[in-house]
Amino acid sequence: MDGWVDWSKTTRSRNYRGSGSFATFLIIGPTCFFLGILFAFFPYDYPLLWTSTPVPSAYYDQLETHLRFIHQAPPLIARLLNIMVSLGFLGFFVKLFRPSAANVLFDGASLILYLIGASIYIANIVKGMRAVSAGAWDQPNFAGTLHEGPLTGEVTLNREDSLKVISASNTILALVLLGVMVLQCGQWYAERKEADEAWKQEVVAAAAHRAGGGKKKSQ
Repeated sequence: MDGWVDWSKTTRSRNYRGSGSFATFLIIGPTCFFLGILFAFFPYDYPLLWTSTPVPSAYYDQLETHLRFIHQAPPLIARLLNIMVSLGFLGFFVKLFRPSAANVLFDGASLILYLIGASIYIANIVKGMRAVSAGAWDQPNFAGTLHEGPLTGEVTLNREDSLKVISASNTILALVLLGVMVLQCGQWYAERKEADEAWKQEVVAAAAHRAGGGKKKSQ
């Protein structure tokens, strides 16, 4: 840890990569991009998760058509999503190269959340979209989707439950990405407070210096 973290680096160092650096833009840009996509999914996820009204079967057909359309988009869309994910990781790697203590605290925690979000996206959302796109529930011998549960082992999910899992994963992913944004905003706030404290100390020191100089002249 001592060889990785530059403990002599502060938020006022010239080589400090803080909230105003381009690397922060590489983090916030993709995070906001994916939050926008998840916000577009929210009208589809809301009836499944946030209302007690029974959902008609036709709605599941509509949601399945929407997910199939998204998953079967041209390869350019998938490449664009991969590029945005990679830009976020690039921003974290830049900020965590010879980091300060503030970088380890805020950017390290943000990277952990970003990794959790990527895991949710790959393990739940992409896997669920592949099942929808393949028409797994339309197969005559379909027996359900196997899910590794922590207590009961394999649990069989029907189409409705599988679509609810995708919707819940979207919500969890949105909360994780909001956590990344909160940490990055927290870094900006901490830097601002530290700058204000440093400015106040400089003002007090300058006032004391002027007071000391005036006493010498009077003597």
